[in-house]
Amino acid sequence: MLSNKVMMLGGAAIVGVAILGVALASTASNTVPTSKAGEGQGTITGYNIATVHYQLNATDPSKVDAVTFTLDTAPIAGSTIKVKVGSASATWYTCTTVTTAATCATTSPAATVAAADELKVVVAQ
Repeated sequence: MLSNKVMMLGGAAIVGVAILGVALASTASNTVPTSKAGEGQGTITGYNIATVHYQLNATDPSKVDAVTFTLDTAPIAGSTIKVKVGSASATWYTCTTVTTAATCATTSPAATVAAADELKVVVAQ
């Protein structure tokens, strides 16, 4: 009778080890890459805008085809530059730059001389 109990315990132990082996073999693993995190601060300064020029439409001079101006320093690559012509206007026009010279097409929808009571320029890096 003792040998039956030993055999039963031995068999139970073997089954237990087999279950543990299966459980360990099926455990998933994750690889997490090295990453960075941090906090900092920096001064935000504006740009000085100069030599603003409104290019009028050749056929209808009541419309503004483009606004050009220069920035005091070249914005970094990938910066967003937009202008709004007129305080009542809801349209922001996208600009392009070559070093410090900015050009903003204002034809879609057409900006008008009559509505051009202010020029807002936004440059974001």
